[in-house]
Amino acid sequence: MNEVRKKKVESLIQGVLSQMILTQEIKDPRVSTFLSVSLVKVSNDLSQAKVYISSFQKETTVEKAVEALNHASGFIQGLLMKRLSMRTVPRMLFFADDSIQKSMELNRIIDEANRS
Repeated sequence: MNEVRKKKVESLIQGVLSQMILTQEIKDPRVSTFLSVSLVKVSNDLSQAKVYISSFQKETTVEKAVEALNHASGFIQGLLMKRLSMRTVPRMLFFADDSIQKSMELNRIIDEANRS
């Protein structure tokens, strides 16, 4: 698989999924507009995509959203098929990405140290 094509597919999926979340096309109350698609990694054969979801909200919110997104993955794949001009759309697997929470905690610790 061409690495440039793989990156392009990852970027396309990330953009479309972000838009779907923002416009509330996934009508599950656990999927809020405060979620962010932080990373998409597609397998070399384009059969599977790992999608990492993050949020500025509590960690439990992200975990519930990931659960909802995994439950709706077939529906999401159908929506992606309509939007992307690809022969096949990868099967979506959603994971929580806690990097935003970790970086906010690190910034808080640095701010405390600077005040001391």
